Amino acid sequence: MKVNAYGAYSGDRFLEPLQITRRDTGPDDVQISIDYCGVCHSDIHQVRAEWEGTQFPCVPGHEIVGRVSGVGTNVTKYQVGDLVGVGCIVDSCQHCDECDSDLENYCDNMVGTYNFPTQDEPGWTQGGYSQKIVVHERYVLRISHPEAQLPAVAPLLCAGITTYSPLRHWNVGPGKKVGIVGIGGLGHMGVKLAHAMGAHVVAFSTSESKRNTAKVLGADEVVVSTNADQMAAHAKTFDLIINTVAAPHNLDAYLTLLKRDGTLTLVGAPATPHPSPEVFNLIFKRRSITGSMIGGIKETQEMLDFCAEHDIVSDIELIRADEINTAYERLLKSDVKYRFVIDNSTLSATSLIQGKYL
Repeated sequence: MKVNAYGAYSGDRFLEPLQITRRDTGPDDVQISIDYCGVCHSDIHQVRAEWEGTQFPCVPGHEIVGRVSGVGTNVTKYQVGDLVGVGCIVDSCQHCDECDSDLENYCDNMVGTYNFPTQDEPGWTQGGYSQKIVVHERYVLRISHPEAQLPAVAPLLCAGITTYSPLRHWNVGPGKKVGIVGIGGLGHMGVKLAHAMGAHVVAFSTSESKRNTAKVLGADEVVVSTNADQMAAHAKTFDLIINTVAAPHNLDAYLTLLKRDGTLTLVGAPATPHPSPEVFNLIFKRRSITGSMIGGIKETQEMLDFCAEHDIVSDIELIRADEINTAYERLLKSDVKYRFVIDNSTLSATSLIQGKYL
């Protein structure tokens, strides 16, 4: 099945219209007509070959929502017309300890939604900047938000689960003080989710201008991280700090804010490493630095249901597919509140001539 898409033929070229092949719907597969796909900062790293191993042509996108347009003979959970989503995972080994523990995201053979080896043409997965996708039933997620919210649901499939998972793992709730570093695509979701869980939420930003916005998102307090006095006022008070910043920076400034046994969790993925932290900031208070990567399928469904119950969606700007290159440049300048989402109906043409749809 040929479908229209947007992707890049090399790391130094703009994304452009192209066509890709989707496999036939197998017995355990769900075919999805994609309505919307979120734009993640990792899309830029991967498609521009800033991370190793990019296969070209590369079609990014792992924040996918749409409607079931076909099901295999063995599929029991979904039927044509259902509202569904696909996040960062489209396959795994299904039999290791991680998969048996519903942590497919940590499976050594996890297959990401794009740029991972597959038997499908062309030999690696192609993502959601496209009209359709075919996914094994196990990795499809049910969406129960109102249909009108569908565009703003898309970023939950990455930004939502990336922040929800560490909040759940470290048992965030009433009585816990939680910091969210960075008020961008990930951070604004972290603030909303931590607030809904009942925590005391402190947002950290380098910009005073984001103070009012962070309060609207649900932050109880806002700290300008470049203000030494504001930072010092919170020393040794946090149970958990989630750092969403995707650029290398000094982690010690946040380690000193943790209580004894407090945790700094890194979810932002910079292209180059952070400077090494001062070891005494760790050992004197038995503090921890950890990482967290998205979440398993069961937890992602839990997150979607939690967000539907609490009326949580991402703050987005909807764009056409042909605006993606401009969106990338704006995203690198943090010129979006807070997530771009592609309207995939703009990929609805049926043929290509000289790089453009007709």
